[in-house]
Amino acid sequence: MQKNGTTRTLHTVKDADGAVTSRVRRTVLPSGLRIVTEQMAGTRSASIGVWVAVGSRDETPALHGCSHFLEHLLFKGTPERSAMDISVALDAVGGEFNAFTTKEYTVFHARVLDEDLPTAVDVLGDMVTASTITEADVEAERDVILDEIAMHDDDPDDVVHNLFAQQAWGDTPLGRPIAGTEASITAMTRAQIHRFYVRHYRPDNMVISVAGNIDHTSVVRQVRQAFGRGGFLDAEAAPTHTEQSEKARRVTAGESRTVRPQEQVNLVLGVKGITRTDPRRYALGVLNTALGGGTSSRLFQEVRELRGLAYSVYSFATHHADAGVVGVSVGCLPGKYDAVLETVRNELAKVAADGLTTEEVERGKGQLKGGLVLGLEDSGSRMSRIGKAELVHDELLTIDEVVARIEAVTVEDVALLANELFTQPELLAVVGPTK
Repeated sequence: MQKNGTTRTLHTVKDADGAVTSRVRRTVLPSGLRIVTEQMAGTRSASIGVWVAVGSRDETPALHGCSHFLEHLLFKGTPERSAMDISVALDAVGGEFNAFTTKEYTVFHARVLDEDLPTAVDVLGDMVTASTITEADVEAERDVILDEIAMHDDDPDDVVHNLFAQQAWGDTPLGRPIAGTEASITAMTRAQIHRFYVRHYRPDNMVISVAGNIDHTSVVRQVRQAFGRGGFLDAEAAPTHTEQSEKARRVTAGESRTVRPQEQVNLVLGVKGITRTDPRRYALGVLNTALGGGTSSRLFQEVRELRGLAYSVYSFATHHADAGVVGVSVGCLPGKYDAVLETVRNELAKVAADGLTTEEVERGKGQLKGGLVLGLEDSGSRMSRIGKAELVHDELLTIDEVVARIEAVTVEDVALLANELFTQPELLAVVGPTK
């Protein structure tokens, strides 16, 4: 690898007059740090994300919740900045600043005026590479996270989806809640968290994505300076890549129930799905949208509009590197639980047997394409698209290529997939009062 890294242009999009409207470039530094940018014409904002390939599925039982704990702690200070300094730096320029943890990655992100991008890069670089993670900060943030866990435990929708994941994958990293448990967070030590930080927060395990009114060369220079603190970028390494599989791991069919004296019953009914690299994911996107993705979807019309059985009903598809689930989530009055479950099962059986109509497939494709394009009109969504693609997909398609793949989905594709999915043994998670 060259001393300054290797750079290439991935995509260039021009308008009818030949002017460049978007350009995506990628640089890999000798340390393995990947920098991907999308230069967007006509914007005045810039968004940056630091994508770290570590999430709750990388944790042992003793470290359950450590990724999320660490996400909190990186905001607490560095040798150069206190927690207040970090907040003030971006608040002073009107920036948006946050982070989130998933089962497979952790992301720190900011959105600022284009002229303030160097500040955002510097603050994020300082946080991610030089966090002090003091004993006092660990103890203070421990209580915050315990409060957050309690808050999620009070939300029946969160509880039922965690219960559904546990039913699917059991007591495994994929089956456990991202934030950890009261027991695991209470027992975790500063030394354990710091070792986890050093082990996973490496340049070769990270992607920096930036989109907006930016210049790629300038961004690379800013990143090298901000992330080069303390020799962080000195070692040479090849970027790490997530192991992908088109064959989804098995799930455990059955029912899990948590009894709570609340006014509603929340349920999730689902089956084994497909992985994020399965070529049928575009057909699943169309199927999911037409089945339960909007007010014209089958489930919304049948469950809410025609029968009045529930206020909230939707379908979803969750993809991981080697696993996936497809499900339907409903909240209803306890007295309507049996009718809701019967109606949802009947609709899934109909789709498994007969597929969707041509009109439903076309409507699903249109909704999916419109949501994709309209959702990518700001720098933050563009940053997320290129960052996630680089970190977990190893492939960045243009928007036109994605639209073409959606458009290529046929009625037969959807019917075959629906039959495969909805004839499998079901998983059911229920939270609410007893019957």
